[in-house]
Amino acid sequence: MALYFDGLYHGDVARLRQVFHPLARYVCATDPEDLVHLDMPGYFALVAAREAPATRAELRRDEIVSITFAGSRTALVQARCAIGPRYFTDFLSFIATADGWRIIAKVFHYDLTRP
Repeated sequence: MALYFDGLYHGDVARLRQVFHPLARYVCATDPEDLVHLDMPGYFALVAAREAPATRAELRRDEIVSITFAGSRTALVQARCAIGPRYFTDFLSFIATADGWRIIAKVFHYDLTRP
C-alpha cells in the first residue's frame, strides 16, 4: 500500500507499475452518466498527465480503512486518499502472484467534500 499511496501522491507511474497487475482494471461510477473503465496503459497515461499532489505540496491524506483476506492469495483493501478537491474511497482487489501482491482491480468513488 505504501507504493500505491506514494505513486499517487508523486504521480509516479513507475511505482504504480510495481503494485498493479498488468491486466488490472480501473473503474469509477461516481458520475452516473460517465462510467470510467480503463486498462493499465490508459490509467498510467492519466496519472502521467495530471499534476501530482506533491508538486503542489498538498497535505497527504491517505489511509488504509480495512484489509480483508479470502484465502492466502486474495485480499480486498478499502483505502481513502485525496487528490486536489476530490476525496476518494478505493476498493482495491489484490492477488498474490510470483512477483508479490498486485492490485487486479481498482473500483472507487469520489466526493467533493470530505466524507
